[in-house]
Amino acid sequence: MLTRTTIIGICIGAVIFGIGVASMILNSPFLHTEIKDHTIDVEKVGTYEFTAPKSSHQRFTVTGDNFHIKLTTPGDGIQKDEDFKKEITFDWFVLQEGTNKIIITNTGQSELKFHHEFERYGDYLIFAHNIILITTAVIIIGFSAAFSVRKPKGF
Repeated sequence: MLTRTTIIGICIGAVIFGIGVASMILNSPFLHTEIKDHTIDVEKVGTYEFTAPKSSHQRFTVTGDNFHIKLTTPGDGIQKDEDFKKEITFDWFVLQEGTNKIIITNTGQSELKFHHEFERYGDYLIFAHNIILITTAVIIIGFSAAFSVRKPKGF
């Protein structure tokens, strides 16, 4: 028979385990495509910096009145620093692994729509954190289950 302490411990461990697994799925450290939409307000600057592996496909589209884009890719890749109107799409393959940097300045009278599809690696520090979280959950569940087998002295 399970004691109240065992049930509470197993429930807490299960919740922590679920958080760790969900976070591991959402923050994959492996190569994945990140697709997001952003808006940049009038007279604001949007900066996007990410590390991409060699031969990965990168793409972004900016839509708005007037805007300035500065795009820098690693190695002998793309180096753009120009003003644009209405809509522009950049589509490229990374020639050398490294940091890609995009700076978008809204110089128009309306907000900009920024849509990107970046192939990139996730953060390995978050992956290590998730492993520690899952391990902690398993330990909590194990200790809680041990309470129903034999109650330790002092409890």
